[in-house]
This record gives sequence, structure tokens and C-alpha cells, in this order.
Amino acid sequence: MFNHCPFSRRRKNKSCWGCYCTEKKGQIVNIEEAVGSISDCVEAAERMAGFNIDQAYVSINGDHIQSQNSQGLVAITESEGEIAEDDIYRVIEAARAISLPTAREIIHVLPREFIVDSQRGIKDPTGMSGVRLETEAHLVTGLSPAIKNVSRCVSDLGINVAGQVFTGLASSHSVLTETEKELGVILADIGAGTTSISVFIEGACSYSAVIPVGARKITDDIAIGLTSSIDTAERIKHYLSKGKGERDGDKPADEIDFEKLGIREDHLKTGSRKAITEGIIRPRLNEIFSLLRDVLKKSGFEGQTPAGVVLTGGGAMTAGALESCRRVMQLPPRIGVPSGLSGIVDEVSTPIYAASVGLILYGYKQKPQNSAGGVKLSGIFKKVPGKDMAGKALEFIKSFLP
Repeated sequence: MFNHCPFSRRRKNKSCWGCYCTEKKGQIVNIEEAVGSISDCVEAAERMAGFNIDQAYVSINGDHIQSQNSQGLVAITESEGEIAEDDIYRVIEAARAISLPTAREIIHVLPREFIVDSQRGIKDPTGMSGVRLETEAHLVTGLSPAIKNVSRCVSDLGINVAGQVFTGLASSHSVLTETEKELGVILADIGAGTTSISVFIEGACSYSAVIPVGARKITDDIAIGLTSSIDTAERIKHYLSKGKGERDGDKPADEIDFEKLGIREDHLKTGSRKAITEGIIRPRLNEIFSLLRDVLKKSGFEGQTPAGVVLTGGGAMTAGALESCRRVMQLPPRIGVPSGLSGIVDEVSTPIYAASVGLILYGYKQKPQNSAGGVKLSGIFKKVPGKDMAGKALEFIKSFLP
């Protein structure tokens, strides 16, 4: 289950928040480097878990992601009019039957609601009686070449792709509550090069989009403003993003001692916290949330998200993010931290790993294989003759679940 793996070793010339040389705006630009990073992740995860990984879920991101809503309609096949799983499968496939450009493919068909003989608001119609079954579905699409590049990187390691999950949807599984989804909420996963957005209305994902701006732009702005290296700018951004209690040798004054941060650039000795946060970081945050506000208006769901905005991803930890979001969006914001796991999970209890944890939960929640196209989680992992490796894998993931 690959996104931003907490087990991967840092490779040479990599920043710990985003991978500058393998991807750009959420899309892979260097296959060889990407394969190397994923290989590190797989090796470390296999050592920790004690089994070999044969299949995996991967997250899909990038500004090529688009979404639209569709409808499906079928007649009930059972003579007694009882809705079966096959009927649900057929109506979802009917909603899937839309015209797309040649290079675009469907990643998700997400039912928003089912309608049985004009009765709306049904979440699961299985076993109900009726003559006609309809669905209102949300479709997430992406460019086929970009999706194939991700799959190729995983396949080159001998790992089969069990499923592809939009990053915004994956993160929603780990950071959103059911109450927020029912009330109406916006999820914004601020990554390095992009911000993935999912809007939930009445418990269902109803709009998805990606903004081609992320936290890397903030790093670039700091580097330009201070005429520093990217590594130095990243270190300063991380320092300012920490709580006051976490800052080593933090002074009550506005002054930052760069040398105490391990920064060795001759022209950078001290700096003003206020000048950097308000003069450099805040304008870029305001831009990101202005774009998010524009996306919400375009979605048609403006005014329908009283639960506010949940910020996650590494960019959510940026100094002043909550204040900027509240001011621009005029909605209550909070930082989304992965939940749903228990045990030794301190390393992943941070917004950075929202999508990674979400992929685990997404895979765990998949139904056993059936005619509706569900996937059994134990099928994700390799079975070795004489050993129940799939069962061991499932038990390993269960050990993290409450």
C-alpha cells in the first residue's frame, strides 16, 4: 500500500517532505528513482511485517484528476423483486457507462445514494423489494498514461497492483469522521506539489479535484526570499511549523538563530519569525485556500459543508495554515491526523501519513470477492506454499485496528 511510506529510508538528495526528483505535481517524472524509493519502502515493510508483499494498493494523484457525477438505472431481475448484489453491480456499471476522451479512464465509481422505485436516500438496497433500481454515483477519472506510470513502478518490483485509490479518497478513510461526512465536509490533503480535494455531502464523496499547488511552493518562496538553498528553506519551514514547546532553544523574541538549526550559510545568521511567516508563508497559504474556495464554488456544494475544512498531508503542518484557512474559507478548520489504528503507531500519527494509513483502511474495508467487484484483503498478500502468509498479513494489519 504505497503513498508516503513511513518505513522508507531517505535516499540521497531527497527531502523528507516530498520527493523532488521522482515526481512533479503528483505525477512521476523519473521512473528509475521512483522504483528505487518504492523498493526501499517495500524492503523495510517486509522486514517489519515478516512476510513478502505480492500485491498492493497504490494512491493516484496529480492535476490530471477530474470528477463528475453520473446516474444509473436498471430493472430488478429477481421474479419476486428482491434486490441482489448482481443488481447493484449492474446499476453501478450503468453509471460507469459514460463517454470519456481516449486517454482518460475511470478510477472510482462511488455510489452517493441508491433509489428504489423513487425512494431516495438509500445507502444499501440489498434485500429490498422493488421494480426499478437507480443510483446517483460520483466518478473519479485520471489520465491513463499517468496511472500506468504508477502501476509500472510497482510492477517493476514484481508486485501486482490490487487497486488504485485517489489520494483524497484514501486520506478521507483515515482522518474524517462519519459525523463530518454526514454534515458535509471538505478534505484538503496538502502535499508537496498538489492539494487533493474531496467534498463529502450526506455521507458520500460528491466532488473530487486536485489543485496544482502544494507545500513545495512555500519552500521555494522561502528559498527565494532568503536567497537560501532548498534544503535550508525546508529546514526553516519545519522549524516554524513546530509548536513552541518543540523548538529547541526557542526565544520569546522574534529572532531566529539559524546556526542553532544547523544552517551553515554565511549570509544567514539570524532572521525574523514574523517576517517569514507573515511576509513569505502567509501569502502562499492564502493562494492555496483561495484556489480551494474557487474549487468549492465550482463544485456546486458551496454552503453545504457546515463541518468545515479538514486539512491533512504534510502541508497542513505549515505555520499559520489553520488561521489562513479560517480567514479565506470562512469555515471552521481542523488538522486531520490518521485514526483507526492502535498499537505502536506514533510514527504514522501525523498528517503526512494520512493517505498511507487511509490505503490500509481502504484495503481492510473491501468486501470479499463477489460479483459486485469487491476485493478480499487477504488476496493482497503473497501466499507461500506451506505457510498461510495471507492470513499472517491480515492478522498483522488487524493488530493495528482497535
